[in-house]
Amino acid sequence: MADHVDLVLAQWHAERPDLDVSPMGVIGRLSRLARLVDGELGKTFAAHGLDRASFDVLATLRRSGPPYRLTPTELLRSSMVTSGAITQRLDRLEARGLVARTPSERDGRGVVVALTDAGRALLDETLPDHLATEHRLLSALSRASRTTWRRPSSDCWSPWTTNRARRDAVASRRAPLRTYRLVRKGPVTS
Repeated sequence: MADHVDLVLAQWHAERPDLDVSPMGVIGRLSRLARLVDGELGKTFAAHGLDRASFDVLATLRRSGPPYRLTPTELLRSSMVTSGAITQRLDRLEARGLVARTPSERDGRGVVVALTDAGRALLDETLPDHLATEHRLLSALSRASRTTWRRPSSDCWSPWTTNRARRDAVASRRAPLRTYRLVRKGPVTS
């Protein structure tokens, strides 16, 4: 059964038969799949008043274990939120009472981000629905396929992770490490 990606490939083959456009088939389908998954997960998050990045911050704090506190650097390393978006995301979560920022006990200049009781309750309510959505999205895959995709060393991931590790190693030798400090708006309260 042909799909939109097949149409695009056929058009490129007609216009540029001299080029191997087969990578567009794989990347095109992966991109379409990512949009589908993001859309479905987005519906689940929205039903709980969250978006993907907010869920990720709350989930990262929750899975860190008691006392559910991380420094911003630890939060960035453990989540999928970018450094550019973290301050704004934390501002929004804090305004809703889902996280609290307090001065670091180790370093008075830094802050620690803590999951509040309300944040933990919302995450604990959202997580089962999130997992149900993921199970539904993966229901067409066999158990063996799920296992293959879950392993970081699988053929599915190794070309990207190996190349990324090499790129990261080269980049770290070229550019100085930049650190970001989160600035808290308003007075510090406990």
